[in-house]
Amino acid sequence: MLKDKVKEIIKKYNLINPEEKVVVGVSGGPDSICLIDILNEIKKEENFEIIVCHINHLIREEAGSDEEFVRKYCEEKQIPFFVKHAKIKEISEKEKIGTEEAGRKVRYEFFEETAKKTGASKIATAHTKNDNAETVLMNIIRGTGITGIAGLKPIRNDKYIKPLIDITREEIEEYCKEKNLNPRHDKTNDENIYTRNKVRNILLPLIKEEFNPNIIETIDRLSKLVTKENEYLEKVTKNTFQKILIKKEEKQIILNLKEFNKEEKVIRQRIILYTINELLGTKNGIEKVHIDDIIKLCENNIGNKYLTPNKHIKILVNKGKMYFFVI
Repeated sequence: MLKDKVKEIIKKYNLINPEEKVVVGVSGGPDSICLIDILNEIKKEENFEIIVCHINHLIREEAGSDEEFVRKYCEEKQIPFFVKHAKIKEISEKEKIGTEEAGRKVRYEFFEETAKKTGASKIATAHTKNDNAETVLMNIIRGTGITGIAGLKPIRNDKYIKPLIDITREEIEEYCKEKNLNPRHDKTNDENIYTRNKVRNILLPLIKEEFNPNIIETIDRLSKLVTKENEYLEKVTKNTFQKILIKKEEKQIILNLKEFNKEEKVIRQRIILYTINELLGTKNGIEKVHIDDIIKLCENNIGNKYLTPNKHIKILVNKGKMYFFVI
């Protein structure tokens, strides 16, 4: 039974603890309606509470009926329901970002806001084994490193959880049929405009038909193997960072340049990203070319030379020290 499989995933990755409150993002599609239905069935057995969040993106004609569908489901099951109306197209144009990115930004802001309001400690999303395979393929196409091939983590920042991460889309569709859930269908998922849709609707079916019928399972195995190696390298990076750290403040980190330069290049690359993430809370916008430039700067060790890989951070080399400043 899929319910038992989800319980195993929760236990395996320690996703939900007794007496926790969990915010669940529910669009009304097969994945999210399957997730909320299973969590609702097991919440008493596992002793946790659930709260539903739904975003009406105000893009599709069916958005209103999607909202009503999720609302009605929550009323029937007596699940607290929170909804947000967001003009995603306007936000996208105003902030000069894609509609997908704007939608994701609004979703996670609303999840955080609801979690704070309700005292929830976890936020659950309905990412599946198929989503993980799509993400890995997209990252490979973009020329990612080991972190991208590791794919989606079952739990991120001890807060964001994916209880369906080891479940395939086929299993979810079967569950929805068996339970007569009649999930909503988002027509935009059929439009091959976005990269993910092209990977989902064109690339994966082609690989499945022409090369490997078990491609989802194959990518999932690769992803898990790489995850283990990545976790080890993250541990080494963290320990090395502590070893070469001279000073850490809210807007500044100073590292020992000589000790930094002694490390293997793969660790130096990771230390740069780790340090930037410690200061900014994100590594977004830091490309390979930036990291290579910082490493060159450190190797040359010319005093008072600095780089600004983006508008938020400045890296300076001076008198045997590496300075990372928040601008």
